[in-house]
Amino acid sequence: MDIKSGKKVNDNKSTVINCYHCGDVCADEDIRTGEKVFCCSGCKLVYELLEEKDLCAYYALSKNPGVSPPESGIESKFSYLDDERIRHQLLNYSDGGINKIIFNIPSIHCSSCIWLLENLYRINPGILESKVNYLRKELSLTFSDKKTTLRQIVESLTAIGYEPEINLASIKKAVQKSTDKELYLQIGVAGFSFGNIMLLSFPEYLDVARDIDPQFISFFSYLNIFLALPVFFYSSMGYFKSAFHSLRQKTVNMDVPISLGIVTLFLRSIYHILAEGSSGYLDSFAGLVFLLLLGKLFQKKTYDALSFERDYRSYFPLSVTRKQNNREETIPLESLQVKDRVIIKNKELIPADAVLIKGPALIDYSFVTGESTPLAKVSGDMLFAGGVHRGSPVEMEIVKKVSQSYLTQLWNDDAFHKEEESSNITSLANTVSRYFTFIVLSIALLSAFYWLPGNFTLALNAFTAVLIVACPCALALSTPFALGNTLRIFGKNKFYLKNVAVLEMMAKVKTIVFDKTGTLTYSRQAAARFMSAPGREPTLSLQETAYVRSLTRQSTHPLSRYLYASLEQERLMEVSDFEEVPGEGLSAIIDGHRITIGSPRLVPIGEDLPVAPSANRVFFGINGTYRGYFDLPHNYRKGIRGLIDHLANHYRIYLISGDNEGEKKNLLGMFGDSDSMLFNQTPFDKLHFIRNLQQNHRRILMVGDGLNDAGALKQSDVGISIAEDINSFTPASDGILEAGELSNLPQYLRFSKISIRIIMVSFLISFIYNIFGLFFAVQGTLSPLIAAILMPASSLTVVLFTIGMTTYFGKKLGLRF
Repeated sequence: MDIKSGKKVNDNKSTVINCYHCGDVCADEDIRTGEKVFCCSGCKLVYELLEEKDLCAYYALSKNPGVSPPESGIESKFSYLDDERIRHQLLNYSDGGINKIIFNIPSIHCSSCIWLLENLYRINPGILESKVNYLRKELSLTFSDKKTTLRQIVESLTAIGYEPEINLASIKKAVQKSTDKELYLQIGVAGFSFGNIMLLSFPEYLDVARDIDPQFISFFSYLNIFLALPVFFYSSMGYFKSAFHSLRQKTVNMDVPISLGIVTLFLRSIYHILAEGSSGYLDSFAGLVFLLLLGKLFQKKTYDALSFERDYRSYFPLSVTRKQNNREETIPLESLQVKDRVIIKNKELIPADAVLIKGPALIDYSFVTGESTPLAKVSGDMLFAGGVHRGSPVEMEIVKKVSQSYLTQLWNDDAFHKEEESSNITSLANTVSRYFTFIVLSIALLSAFYWLPGNFTLALNAFTAVLIVACPCALALSTPFALGNTLRIFGKNKFYLKNVAVLEMMAKVKTIVFDKTGTLTYSRQAAARFMSAPGREPTLSLQETAYVRSLTRQSTHPLSRYLYASLEQERLMEVSDFEEVPGEGLSAIIDGHRITIGSPRLVPIGEDLPVAPSANRVFFGINGTYRGYFDLPHNYRKGIRGLIDHLANHYRIYLISGDNEGEKKNLLGMFGDSDSMLFNQTPFDKLHFIRNLQQNHRRILMVGDGLNDAGALKQSDVGISIAEDINSFTPASDGILEAGELSNLPQYLRFSKISIRIIMVSFLISFIYNIFGLFFAVQGTLSPLIAAILMPASSLTVVLFTIGMTTYFGKKLGLRF
């Protein structure tokens, strides 16, 4: 039968009927729809559902892609999901209309699964969007609870064979580490059989078999077959399953040649024992599987120990303002605990699920849902991690611990990817690995055919050894481990990148553009000199000082924070109708007065504009009347001059600033060329400047303060946001650098280039290993047992080389570990 169409598959001995949906063997032909036969009513129900929703293209992507669903008990099984408390704990986001949740679905196994799960909206109209992370076997869902419920979604997924793994215990405690119980059992079975087969084969080893009764030799051989059966049918099953799934998807992974080698050695030994009466090679077979599994365990333990993903993702360098005993203090995000009270200012990120204590609040969840319309919230409302507050500062109480991995997942959402954000090296490794297996299979067959006429044993040796020794995994592993370790080292040095594609792009950068305020300069508590408008009081009254302090407290802009810190008065007043205009300044109603602070474009200064403008001059107005301006001293970060001098030797450097040219003379000493500096630039001007540079085929790295440079950061090839004791964050940036580490930027750039070179060398090592291994394998001089040792050894060699070299050069560049 054609498995695809559900017809019979005939051979001369039997007729096999395969389920049209899942491919399992059908006991009979009673369950059918037209010519399509199904193994159970569940598979038939799924097919009819997909046919009704015009989703049968699912079956065109691969043969029998489905998973057989449970036939009963779904309705009552998930009734607990109607409990509002459980539902609330499971959801990642909910605003009373739009909800987000991430499911773990172990049955995801092929491209057809991905296609079907990402088309769930056609089955359930309440599902707005669904995305699959194949490697993690995760399904991210956005749904409307006005059209469907969480229980209905889970029941629908289960009905089509994709039951989510809902672990309620994981809500209260961290997910426990896998014990790898099955792998240990497989190793135990293989090791036990290997040891006993060797023991029973001692007469052969000692060449004393001729002195032993032939019946005992035959008995030992049959006993060896008995001991080898669990090795073949249990210990080797992981390789067989992986190879089978690969072939079903019309691809060939590395487990296909390994499985062929195992099967060949096993059947060859059975043939020798049953047909020729010799001892066979079951000791080599059991030893091969045992060593392969040991290699797999050793690799896994090594990878877990090096687990760069867990290490580097644990650092998300943002700070948050915590309120404790009526005092505000800035703490790192990772120090935030449940029940802590936090203050969230305008444009700051909500770091974890929280309850609004003092509002009202206007929350922008575009970072989470893609919807840009802010939602109005009042005291007592639930707020979700990833939202950005718009307006006056609000107070909230944390109800769920910060999930840094969740924030990172949001940051890596497709909505924030740039057009060229892909890894060329990763693509190269995947392409080579894909064709590598076909080449190995071809070499194995050619070797066997070459030796077959003269020496059958040598032909089998060559065939098996080629299949086992050749391994593309060393090639595939070098990239993620080299780049991953580099990201981990960056994280230790308070430089956090979105993903490995950003690191690769950093190595290609030729031009660097700096913002000035908040990037080259920093906020430091120092006296701000106030200059009154002509004819007005020369100093500010206590009331006016309170106006300025209350308004600047609302903003995270570097100059606002500088001015707020420089005013000593502690009195704060209630602020309403707050507005922050990017590149212009702040405006709000305080005590019934319209207060404005910012540039001359926002504050009505009339004819009183000072003759010698200063770059850090902030103007102040009350009810449309110019009151005066503040002169803020210029505080350049430590090591900035050396940073610019160093970078200028290797890159084209530019400065773009929204301030006026008051600092141009001082900056000329750093940048050396007035053409490299642009002042009075609006956010749109900055974006347009970056775009013009890119039209000249330049790779641009932009370093800015995050929110005020969001457009330019997004437009640049690599956008780095400077973080300094604030929780302002833009998903447009590709990296976050703690302000105090800016002087290390040259080392980071150099390290990114070194990492790419290390990957290239590891590719070369992998190719050399495979060439030498195949050279001996095709001659039949390399036993399968030795090949089984060499295969995991090659992978570990490449992994340890990439980790070791990135660590060595990181230390050589003076980076912290």
